[in-house]
Amino acid sequence: MARPRLKGLLYFPFDIDFFEDNKIRILKARYKSDGVLIYLFLLCEIYRQGYYIKVDDDFEYIISDELGIDQNKVKQVLNFLLKRSLFDNTLFSLDKVLTSAGIQRRYQLGIKERMRKSRTPLEVGRYWLLNEEDTEPFIKCTLFEENSGKYKDFSGKNSLNSEKNDTKKSKVNNKNNNIAFQHPELEQAFQMYLLVREHNYGEILPEQIQALRDDLKTLSDKAEEQIAIVKKATAGGYKGFYELKTGKRKPGSGQKNKANNFSGRDYNMEKLERGLLGVPEKEGDAK
Repeated sequence: MARPRLKGLLYFPFDIDFFEDNKIRILKARYKSDGVLIYLFLLCEIYRQGYYIKVDDDFEYIISDELGIDQNKVKQVLNFLLKRSLFDNTLFSLDKVLTSAGIQRRYQLGIKERMRKSRTPLEVGRYWLLNEEDTEPFIKCTLFEENSGKYKDFSGKNSLNSEKNDTKKSKVNNKNNNIAFQHPELEQAFQMYLLVREHNYGEILPEQIQALRDDLKTLSDKAEEQIAIVKKATAGGYKGFYELKTGKRKPGSGQKNKANNFSGRDYNMEKLERGLLGVPEKEGDAK
């Protein structure tokens, strides 16, 4: 019987300039050695399991008991680590997941030698933050959609593929026949937004998905800004996208069409959208 594959690390790379990082300096200045100890404890817990951990409401109490540090201080340090991007704040807000792009880069480095002896790729999914270019050939990410779904030997080029999002076998990817964004990180952020929007407002039609893609392009033509817009909408649970500075749509976006010979009748857009989604009408929508 084959031995189960070890997903975590027995040890992880530690940068000798760790204490030269300004984020760590501020962490130490604000919370003394307790702040650094909590951060290192969390890193050990993450690498023990792989490249992320899911926490619950009792996690802060467990850390407090393990390290002998006041629970309120543990909470303050965790908030600092999220605010300063030592952990990804979006994933934590959505799913109580602790990880970061830096953690995942070091994780790849830690398992590289082990994976050379394996011909089976390590599958990762919705919590993988690195884009395709930064992901090693021995990592198979189900969020990447650009390739055919077949893998070459690890000695060749990285042929990462597209499979169904392992987030929840959602219909979003199955019915999304529109053209994906070319920027991998943008497409990953967009898929995450679709999952949150579907959870909040119900099933999304392919036409609505394409409309959201088109709407995002009208707000910005820069990938970095588009990613920021999508992440803001995801974190806020928004139904649509909005400009970063004003929080308002650009002039003309979503306005009623009163051109030509039409009378410009007022429509209850929320009611129409609920009808498309198959959501029952609310009282007072019969107008």
